[in-house]
Amino acid sequence: MHRVHIARAIRRHGICRRVAVLLLAGLPILAPAPIARAQDATIVQAAGNARFAAYIAEASQRFRIPETWICAVLDTESAHDIRAVSEAGAMGLMQVMPDTWTELAARYAFGDDPFDPRDNILAGTAYLREMLDRYGNVGAMLAAYNAGPGRYDEYLAIGRPLPAETRAYVAKLAPILGGEPLPSGASATPSPPTDWREAPLFVAPALGGSPAGSPHPGGQSAAELTADPTHDDDATPIPAAGIFVARSEGNSSP
Repeated sequence: MHRVHIARAIRRHGICRRVAVLLLAGLPILAPAPIARAQDATIVQAAGNARFAAYIAEASQRFRIPETWICAVLDTESAHDIRAVSEAGAMGLMQVMPDTWTELAARYAFGDDPFDPRDNILAGTAYLREMLDRYGNVGAMLAAYNAGPGRYDEYLAIGRPLPAETRAYVAKLAPILGGEPLPSGASATPSPPTDWREAPLFVAPALGGSPAGSPHPGGQSAAELTADPTHDDDATPIPAAGIFVARSEGNSSP
């Protein structure tokens, strides 16, 4: 019994000495588990992106998409798994769908292997560029990239809800890319077109364009989405017409 107590004491003493040495060395052995896991994930992501740094830089320069955007999408889509295939069939690092890959490969002269890291990163970045050009803001770009432009068009046109996966995807990545998450629920449903019978009889004269801060779909302002602001002064607002045309001065005829 005495020997057992001695052995336990020695073990405790040895443990204490090791803990003391580690503490003196400044090692965060008592760091909370979530923080440690987050740090590990960051290290893994950085290492993965370093493997493909040359391809990411090439894609960024060719398609004018920031490298940080490409890295964020790549991290989220595949976690750097070159052979990743989703349940829907999306392929490779950037999770490009087969039909999309075929179109992009023909358009931009990529190779024959959709899993090739360079070509897959180029294809995914090209698709991001096309979606950004099509919709004009980060949130819409991400939603269309994840759910497909056809599904996102239905979301805009008739308010068909986006998949929960897509909403979570945009909510996660949009702030990282400097954009705004998409609205959720009924607030995302576009307003129905105005019936002519609900229009006012007399329309006030137009006072000019919309204010610079007026929101556009996706949460950005008109000023931010203007493709060529140098032509703003050339645009002459057209007064809206009411149901009844104003009577000419001096003419009493109906």
